[in-house]
Amino acid sequence: MDNSIESYISCLSDDCLLSIFNKLESELDRNAFGLTCKSWFKVRNVARKSLVFHFSYNPKVYKEHAQCLPKILARSPYLKVISLAGLTELPDSALHEVGASGTSLMSLSLYCCSGITDDGLTQVSFGCPNLVLVELYRCINITDLGLESLSQGCHALKSLNLGYCAAISDRGIGSIFRNCRNISALIISYCRGVSGVGFTGCPSTLSYLEAESCMISPEGMLDIVSGGGLEYLNFYNLRSSAGLDGLGRVSSLTKLRFLNLRMCRYLTDDSVVAIASACPLIEEWSLAVCHGVRLPGWTAIGLYSNKLRILHVNRCRNICDQGLQALKDGCMCLEVLHIHGCGKITNNGLALFSIARPSVKQMVDEAMSIGPPIEDLFRL
Repeated sequence: MDNSIESYISCLSDDCLLSIFNKLESELDRNAFGLTCKSWFKVRNVARKSLVFHFSYNPKVYKEHAQCLPKILARSPYLKVISLAGLTELPDSALHEVGASGTSLMSLSLYCCSGITDDGLTQVSFGCPNLVLVELYRCINITDLGLESLSQGCHALKSLNLGYCAAISDRGIGSIFRNCRNISALIISYCRGVSGVGFTGCPSTLSYLEAESCMISPEGMLDIVSGGGLEYLNFYNLRSSAGLDGLGRVSSLTKLRFLNLRMCRYLTDDSVVAIASACPLIEEWSLAVCHGVRLPGWTAIGLYSNKLRILHVNRCRNICDQGLQALKDGCMCLEVLHIHGCGKITNNGLALFSIARPSVKQMVDEAMSIGPPIEDLFRL
């Protein structure tokens, strides 16, 4: 480098260097910028807005990430996004720097960080008051105490993933709803200690709920729908037959657009009729492997579900030609029908449906999830 050019560069302030750095679009160029000299390296760290550790199944890589994390965090005080996915042995102490300088942090993913406990989450909660998105999927050592700390320190929280957090209960869920009044997306799948009664007083902002394989009680079901704002509801493989009784009283779910009841084997016609008549905006509905739905249920869907675009009936034992005819005569917006393994539907019945509704695409695949990608809810 020419000496005169170098002297000019050395006179540039950090603000000028930061302005230059922000114009670099390539990550390769940004890294090269930081390796130029110590002052430029400092600017690179200050400008860093995200820190993402990608999933790796190599324990050696996990260990190296955990060791370098505190140093990187200390050098990057203005991070908005941190993802530490898969660092299963990450200790609470590694989160000290997050809590110490996390006022700008908005998104934190501790996906599968099973070593993190309530202590680590508490450090983060009170040091990062602007957190909006938090993922604690498979953080098996997080309990209600951790959720209470999170709710007390992060009132701006909007999206929370608690999938497979087996140690939490209605108490922790209740604290989230009491203190985080802007919560819009919640995942409690496989949290067997949650019955739903913690949803009492949940805000109308709650629009997305996943509760796969949960033990929801009838009272809990009523509390879950009480907010009235749900647009996406996933009760895939609901473990409690009693909880399904509450689905018969869903008049408050007038905004519901996506409903996944796959493998809810105890679902009855009464509940299906109530849902179809009370939720006119449903666009996609999975009733795959729901053996309790019979002709009255299919008739109600054909009669009331005028916005339905996608319907899943895979492996439903009690849908027959008459039920398929009811769907054919109604559901005028239907575009896709996932159907296979329905023993009571004859080839003639299927042929009549195809002739009458040629625009409806018949799929033989069985979808486990429906609706919008979950990833869209957990990114800024």
